Amino acid sequence: MISDRELMRLHVETLFTHDECGDLVSVNEPGGRAAPRLFIGLTREGTVLRFRHDVAADLRTELKAEYEHAPQHMRDLAARAAQSRYEAVLGRSGSVTRTWAGPAFCFPEVGSSTLHAVAVTKHNADVLSPLLEDWIPDVELCQPMIAMSVSGCAVAVCGSVRRTAAAHEAGVETAPRYRRAGFASQAVSAWAGAVRDIGPVPLYSTSWHNEASLAVAHRLCLRSFGNDLHIT
Repeated sequence: MISDRELMRLHVETLFTHDECGDLVSVNEPGGRAAPRLFIGLTREGTVLRFRHDVAADLRTELKAEYEHAPQHMRDLAARAAQSRYEAVLGRSGSVTRTWAGPAFCFPEVGSSTLHAVAVTKHNADVLSPLLEDWIPDVELCQPMIAMSVSGCAVAVCGSVRRTAAAHEAGVETAPRYRRAGFASQAVSAWAGAVRDIGPVPLYSTSWHNEASLAVAHRLCLRSFGNDLHIT
């Protein structure tokens, strides 16, 4: 079994590209924007702490000290009080433009089979039209990609929006009129099975503010292996 801290390491290395020193560079997608200046991933087994490559050594030391000296309750990364302490340090070298926090999940070892799941490839990408056609340009980039169909038309889709050889991160969308009917969770479950079949670890993460995405994780009984905070 993979440890929670190792899962967090896979998570950050799938979300963002790294340089040869292990520092963050960019979001792990073609033409991805700059990575956050600070990533903190908390697990029951320890913390994964990463900095963007251009964060100065003195700031790194100060941010590490802020984490190590914070009272235990300040380590709840969803709390604005905790986030503001790191933002204050980073703000001295440039304006903070984005703060994001949320849980990260792994999947049960045995997934459930899903009827009406369609593996989407370049050969049948038209199944995404018209309700999810914005995904068509990403079909080859986000393999495996799984859609749930109704009358031959995709109503929910899940694909590997961030990928490394070791792990894939899920991205999921449901057409508005088909939401809250379980299609997203079925697509995610089938996607996780497809990822596991080719070798990498399937991972799922979301923001604390994304109630629909949190509901998918709850419905699938995913296990949270940690919480992470990104500040840019």
